[in-house]
Parts: sequence; structure tokens; C-alpha cells
Amino acid sequence: MTSNKNLFETAPVLKAVISVAVPSIIGQIILVIYNLADTLFVSFSGSDEMITAVTVCMPAFMFLSAVSNLFGVGGASVISRALGKNDREKVYSASAFAFWGCVCVTAVYCLGALAFIDGFVDLLGGSSPYVHELSCGYMKAAVIAGGIPAAVSTLMAHLVRAEGFSALASGGIAVGGILNICLDPLFMFVLLPPGNEALGAAVATAISNAVAMLYYFTLLAIKKKELPLSLLPDRNMLGDDIPKDVFLVGMPACLMTLFENISYAVLDKLMVSAGTAAQAGIGVAKKVNMLAHSIVRGTSQGVLPLIGYNYSSGNRKRMKSVIFTSSSISVGLSLLCMALSLFLSDQLIGLFIRTASASRSFGDAFLRILCVGAPFSAFAYTAISFFQATGKWEKSLVIALLRKGLLDIPLMFFLKRVIPVFGTVYATPIADFVCCIIAVIMFIRWIRVHGKNKYEFAAE
Repeated sequence: MTSNKNLFETAPVLKAVISVAVPSIIGQIILVIYNLADTLFVSFSGSDEMITAVTVCMPAFMFLSAVSNLFGVGGASVISRALGKNDREKVYSASAFAFWGCVCVTAVYCLGALAFIDGFVDLLGGSSPYVHELSCGYMKAAVIAGGIPAAVSTLMAHLVRAEGFSALASGGIAVGGILNICLDPLFMFVLLPPGNEALGAAVATAISNAVAMLYYFTLLAIKKKELPLSLLPDRNMLGDDIPKDVFLVGMPACLMTLFENISYAVLDKLMVSAGTAAQAGIGVAKKVNMLAHSIVRGTSQGVLPLIGYNYSSGNRKRMKSVIFTSSSISVGLSLLCMALSLFLSDQLIGLFIRTASASRSFGDAFLRILCVGAPFSAFAYTAISFFQATGKWEKSLVIALLRKGLLDIPLMFFLKRVIPVFGTVYATPIADFVCCIIAVIMFIRWIRVHGKNKYEFAAE
């Protein structure tokens, strides 16, 4: 752990932030790319129904991320703070609890999705007969059969990153993402007959997540001396307030992902009345817009261990430097993504909907609306990650629920009446702006009170 101890304590802040954030950002971008690849390859079928089916299933699939974030972010926060106090036994116990908690909750969700699949798909907006059939096939392969590998691979990335091994953590994401991109055309256009392109994309996703999970298991076996993580259950994992800490800190991350999915599902549901073209357009626009969010999410997840470690060790000066550096990077990159989306919206949407059509026009307009919220959500993500890292779950919960759920969903219903179709989409950047203002206020107030060093440290 010597090299990581230097990273956490003495390396120049910018160098430390870049070394943990860049691999995490790359991993998140690869996740977006392989999600985009599914839509890209499905779009080769020329069927709006298939694009819609993949879009409809996205919230169900992303719920797996909510589960892995519950245990992954919560576990990573507990682990990084335990490392700051040199408490290795707690690291072992927290990682074991996070792993088995994630497996058990995911298994229950997958069995429930299988038992109520028809109603579940209809609830998500797949009520049209052909879209419903395609969605059920995608759901069974990607969500139900591939649920545990998908959740566990994301969880393991969080836990490995908490130890300071950001590049190795992102390696599993990269392996899964690249393999998915390679397997997509094989299953969609070679192994399965025409008309099964959506199912082929789902099978490729399930296999690639299984391989990513095996990557992390192999990594732990090879580097068990350098990575003090344990997947073996023991009685200590239920003691020392570990379950409580993991749940309280991880719950905001879980709810943020969950309400993102609910928000997307509500958006899709409200788009049903506008027709399949609008549904396909918003599906593509959301996925393109995910690029900016992936950069922000990657940065905040990457620096979480740095924040948690220095908060726990009492080096608040270094902690603040990490926050200001990472937030500046996040906001700057999100502004760049916003500019690209504003000026190249038609070209970006045209990568997935190549012919001039109503769905392409909708996607073009929707992307230009959604991208405006990127710089505002960037700081909100930073504040959420900061409060998660320091164990201040109440504050991260407030910001997370304001960002998705409490503000944007009521706004969707209200603005739909004021501005039909497009008003539903405007709700997202408006909610991002309001949430950003509240996050700034909460962060400044906390720093003024708790921002001083707990102990004396040598000048950096």
C-alpha cells in the first residue's frame, strides 16, 4: 500500500486527482460507448420499434446500477475512511458485506422482474404489442439472466477504486465494454436470425458483464496481498456499524440512480402520446447526453477515496484542494460537452438515426435541450460525492433526491401542459440548475464550519 499511501497523502493534488479520475472517466466513457453501441447497431435494423424497446428497458437495466451503487459507494466510503485510520480489519469486513449484500438484493430483483415481466414492461412504456415483445426478450437476457454479473462487476469497480487502484478498477469496465462492442454485431447480425437484433444486443451485454465480473475475481486472486479486500462472509461484517454505514452512505447514490431511472421511465411514458418517433428520438438524445454525465460521474467516483481518506485522517486542507480541483475539471469538461451537443446535435443524432425522419428531428431538438443542464449537474455530482465520502449521508441524500425525483418529475407533468412534448424535456435542465444552486449553498456552509485541519500536517 506504500505507493497508494503516497497518492493519498503527499502527491501533488492535481497529479493525484488526475491519476484517480482519468481511469475512472475512461471507464465511464466506455460504459456510455457500449450503451451507445447497442443503440447504434440496433439502428441498423431501421426499426424505431427496436430502438424504443432498448430505450424502454434502460431503466430496468440501470436499476442494477442503483443496487451496485448502494453497496459500492457505501462500501467504498467506509473502506476509504477505514484506510485513513489504518483499520484493515474493517476494510475486510466492509468489502465482504458490500459484496454479499449486492448479490442477495440483485437476485431478489431479478426474480421479481421475471415473475412480473409483462406488467413491468408495460409500466416502463412498452405497451405497444411489437415493442412489448422485443422489450421482454431484451429484459430476460440483459436484466434477468445477466443481472448479477452486471451489478457485481460495477460493485467491484467501486471497491477496488476505494483502495486507490483506479486504473485496475476501470480495467474491468473497459474489458466488459470493449467485449460488448465486439459481440454486438456477432449476435445481432450473424448468430441470430433477422428480427432479433434487440435480443442479440442483450445477449452480448450479459456475456460481457459476466466476463468483467470474472476479471475482478481474477484480479483479487492475483493481487490479494496488495488489495486488502475480502469476499468471504464473516460475523464481523455485521458488526462495527458496517451495515448501517454502508446503507446510509450508499442510499443517496442508490436513490439518485433509482430516481434517474424512474425519471427516464416517466419521460418515456409521457412521450408515448407523442408517438414512436418521439420515443425513439428521446431515447437516442438521452444516450448521447450521457457522455457529459459519464465524465462528471467518473471524476466524482474517482476522487471519492481521496476525499474520504483525507477527511478521516484530518487533513482537511488537502481534502478541500481535491474538491476544488476535481470540480473545476468536471465543470470545464461538461461545458465542452454542452458546446459540442449544441453545435453538432444533428450530426450526433445522425450517427444513430441516419435518414431524415421525424425521430431524427425530435432527437436533434431534445439533445439541445438536455445538454444545457450538464455544467449545473457537474457541481451537484461533486457535492453528492463529497458528502458521501465524508459520511454525511443526509446532505448527499437531499441533493440526490432534488436532482432526480423531487424536482424534475413534477416539472415534467406541469411543463407538458404548458409546452406539449418539449416541455417534458425542459424539466431536466431546469431541475439541474436549481439543484446546483442548493448544492453550492450546502457545500459552502459545511466547509466554513468543518474545513479546518483536524491535526497538524507538514506543508505540501
